[in-house]
Amino acid sequence: MTYVVTDNCIRCKYMDCVEVCPVDCFYEGDNMLVIHPDECIDCGVCEPECPAEAIKADTEPGLEKWVELNAEYAEKWPNITIKREPPADAKEWDGVANKLESQFSPEPGEGD
Repeated sequence: MTYVVTDNCIRCKYMDCVEVCPVDCFYEGDNMLVIHPDECIDCGVCEPECPAEAIKADTEPGLEKWVELNAEYAEKWPNITIKREPPADAKEWDGVANKLESQFSPEPGEGD
């Protein structure tokens, strides 16, 4: 089991999760974060820290595409371990449906 970042992180990108991760397995894209599945130790401390409730256990049904997306972009994006401010319009994007299709950016973020 591992945890994955899902659709609701896109354009919200709260970073509360990166501060509590004991193994620093978060990677930063332009407008979302992902978890490296091979680095995640399944501790679960990140899940309750996410204000957007975008972090889920990969055992939940229907998350296969998110497991793949997290694995793919964790290899491409820089590691992030320091919490920064979320985007100014994060609250406006929290809960918006289908952000993967309309808002996802494959570009890397800043990282640490």
